[in-house]
Amino acid sequence: MKLAQRIACVCLLSLTSVSLLAAQATAAPKEFDVATIKPSAPLDLAKLAADVQAGKMPHLGAFVDASHAEYVYMSLKALLAEAYKLKDYQITGPDWLATEHFDINAKLPEGATKDDVPALLQALLADRFKLTAHKSIDEHKVLALIIGKNGAKLKVSPPDPAPAADAPLKSGETELKGKDGALRIKKNSDGSVTMDMGEKGIITQRVDMQEQSLHLDSSKVTMDGFAEMLTKVLQMGGGKGRQVVDQTGLKGNFQVAIDLSLADLMAFAKEQAKAMGMSLPPGAGGADSALPAAPSGGTSIYASVEKLGLKLEERKLPVEQLVIDHIEKTPTAN
Repeated sequence: MKLAQRIACVCLLSLTSVSLLAAQATAAPKEFDVATIKPSAPLDLAKLAADVQAGKMPHLGAFVDASHAEYVYMSLKALLAEAYKLKDYQITGPDWLATEHFDINAKLPEGATKDDVPALLQALLADRFKLTAHKSIDEHKVLALIIGKNGAKLKVSPPDPAPAADAPLKSGETELKGKDGALRIKKNSDGSVTMDMGEKGIITQRVDMQEQSLHLDSSKVTMDGFAEMLTKVLQMGGGKGRQVVDQTGLKGNFQVAIDLSLADLMAFAKEQAKAMGMSLPPGAGGADSALPAAPSGGTSIYASVEKLGLKLEERKLPVEQLVIDHIEKTPTAN
């Protein structure tokens, strides 16, 4: 072998070895060190409502820090969405995925970061629930958020600089962390609640008992953030509401204000409780609701959107789906 060829081979082997060592050094951990899974206890809706009224935010959802991942009262569908960085409506599987709730407490392995957690959760679901799945692109019925025939009636609002991911919480703030990033929530002195969604905007919600409406106001919201907010409202009924997808083409941040009927929201909540096998306190929601009819307050969500010069229109769009091939209803023992 000529000298030049020998040098080339040595260099190639050296580079290959370095690459392998680097890959081994940076290989992502494959599973949580320790993880416990247990069925969630039934929610006490009356207590939750009282806590929120008192300014205490419920400890529900995903909570991830540098050493632990905790999932509280999350349905299997929500856990799958968290693990695969998808929306709930992108999960195709048995109906009970939305009604079986679990609490998970897991310890991150040494060297793992928050970015590794979705993959670790995937591995946990595969191991403990025997999950197998595949992805596909299918047409899906959605509600497209589009510009109305007379044009949008929105005022542009310059966005605030996004706070650093590790910025300390302000007084009275609570932080929830999920697949869409951190959500900071604060109960204000006037009873309103402010939700900071980072780059997607800041939304303040206030209940007006006199008008029997929920007022949602934001001066920094993107259309994607607005669509996400509308989805959460429509899916209060057990997660069966349509996904709202931004199709406006509008970029930037805007001032948005809508009013929703408390009677409608209570009806949604009653549907959600029914889907979960629970019941609301007597007189809450539906025809037997103790709430009086709104005199001039909240209108339907569709009418509120139309006042902004926008419209919700049923469409079929190609959507990535996670199709569940197999999953057990009960996890293996801890």
